Amino acid sequence: MPTVIGAQFKPVTKIYFFDPEQHLDLAPNDYVIVDTVKGRDLVQIVQAPHNVPDDEIVGDIKRVVRRATPWDLLQKELWKEKQTEAVSVCREKARTHGLDIKVLRCEYNYEGGRLTVFFASEQRVDFRALVRDLARTFHTRIEMRQIGVRDEAKLLDGVGKCGRQLCCTSWLREFASVSIRQAKNQQLPLNQDEISGVCGRLLCCLSYEDPIYKKANKKMPKVGAEVTTHQGKGRVRHLHPLKESVTVLLENNVMAEFQLSELIAGKKEKDGGCGTCGGCTVKRRASGPGDTNKSKGQ
Repeated sequence: MPTVIGAQFKPVTKIYFFDPEQHLDLAPNDYVIVDTVKGRDLVQIVQAPHNVPDDEIVGDIKRVVRRATPWDLLQKELWKEKQTEAVSVCREKARTHGLDIKVLRCEYNYEGGRLTVFFASEQRVDFRALVRDLARTFHTRIEMRQIGVRDEAKLLDGVGKCGRQLCCTSWLREFASVSIRQAKNQQLPLNQDEISGVCGRLLCCLSYEDPIYKKANKKMPKVGAEVTTHQGKGRVRHLHPLKESVTVLLENNVMAEFQLSELIAGKKEKDGGCGTCGGCTVKRRASGPGDTNKSKGQ
């Protein structure tokens, strides 16, 4: 198994593996200079040298060139102070070229040899003329990077519906796949405004508890299923997976909540068992009097 270090280019971003070679005394929070496909860059270590399985390695592992010196860190801070001014210039240049883009951030590498311009746009943009203009203005290599709305929220930061700093900015390194099915599993209202974050996409936190809800829902009967309780028979109207309880409309038109363990166990119907909770009597609603009489006649 190869020995690698885990490092990040920016705080709370994806972790990349690098070959430490002879630098095995590296520790988290150390800064090092590494080789990348775009040249050398400065990264911060978040994982000390450790062994990883071969199947976790994708492509060639770039090497650690050397430890970062105090001058490297000073250079990084000096160029960082120029990024705000670069944003203003890029926005003005974009308007001059008539490009419908929103420049969000500009980032220099640690030695100022490359300027990355992050922008958002609802359509594809031909920015070749803009790149040439910016290169003449800044006298450095220009890289334009179009990002989506989730990455835009991560760059700009903000406060979520929970009242806390956005997960993607505070600790979430990579975006997880989120689907409307996860909202349904948690019985949330399928109102786009209710289940969307500041980015306009589905809330990332829908994926956090989804495995728990999936496991809990397997124990629950279906809504509308007939169950037997110590207060009589009734039909399930609401499910409470985390509490492992159901709200039942009894035959006397009374709504009551019961734990799954309180439902009276019985032999499942051959064609009507819910097949989920395994601890209650559940019958399928008959299609109508005609169907019932027909089956009795047979």
